Amino acid sequence: MTRREAIESAVRILAPRIPRHEFDAVTDHALGSRGLYTATPEVAAWLSLTAYIRHRLTDYDELLDDGYDAESARFFVLDDMNGVLEEWGSPRRVSGEEGE
Repeated sequence: MTRREAIESAVRILAPRIPRHEFDAVTDHALGSRGLYTATPEVAAWLSLTAYIRHRLTDYDELLDDGYDAESARFFVLDDMNGVLEEWGSPRRVSGEEGE
């Protein structure tokens, strides 16, 4: 199994109802990120998935632009992120704990 196939499989498990265009973006990010290169496919998929949701589907970046620090901005988008994860059928949620 190639790394791409392993990441695609992990994304499908983590978010079985993710729309196709978002599936492709999450997978491509997981494969193209230097920071995720050495991560297991499962970790790379989760971190890419949550980063995608945070930056593309919430007000996170706007909160940063408005002067909120990253920790506060993450707190304010937590429910929105978990709502997307639920919509996409994910068995996992973001808890707000450091290191996710």
